[in-house]
Amino acid sequence: MLNLLLARHGQSEWNAVGRWQGQADPPLSELGRAQARGAANQAGAFDAIFASDLERALHTATIISTTLGVGPVIVDPRLKERDAGEFSGLTRADIDAQFPGMLDRGEWPPGWEDDEAVLVRVLAALDDILTTTGGHGATATQTTSGTTRTYDTSGGTAPATTCASGSPSCTASARSFAAATVSGSGRRGCTVGRSQLITP
Repeated sequence: MLNLLLARHGQSEWNAVGRWQGQADPPLSELGRAQARGAANQAGAFDAIFASDLERALHTATIISTTLGVGPVIVDPRLKERDAGEFSGLTRADIDAQFPGMLDRGEWPPGWEDDEAVLVRVLAALDDILTTTGGHGATATQTTSGTTRTYDTSGGTAPATTCASGSPSCTASARSFAAATVSGSGRRGCTVGRSQLITP
């Protein structure tokens, strides 16, 4: 059984000022780098670390990889954040001014990548991670909050396997990051946990 932990990247410079990122590529802030160092110091053992090609996720993963002596980080662009379309680079105030009422109505701008498109690429990446690892070991995957949220709320698209907090595979994921919340999503022999250690 592969134990896979989906972990959010550290704070980026745009997170710090409330800008929607999507697939834009701002670097980690100083706090984000400190968050990555803190996560690395609390991490357990991992056999492999995967990351999206966005600098904020890759830099977080590299800090953790270097600290743990696991690597190199394996990059998979399919793990990146959804495309935020015309919201990218805007703050909530900017969005409200340029697209009045759109967020309140739950509407998305031109260029917005819908949940189905995100799931297709993320689930394909997770399948390939399962193949690459031979379906065994412990793997950390640095991604974005939007990507993990879409995976978590995928309903019937990602087969669900309930993880009791006492189950060995879930316990391993929870111990890997002290503040981890283990969510019960599985993918063909893959137990998935989600780290809340690094928060926006």
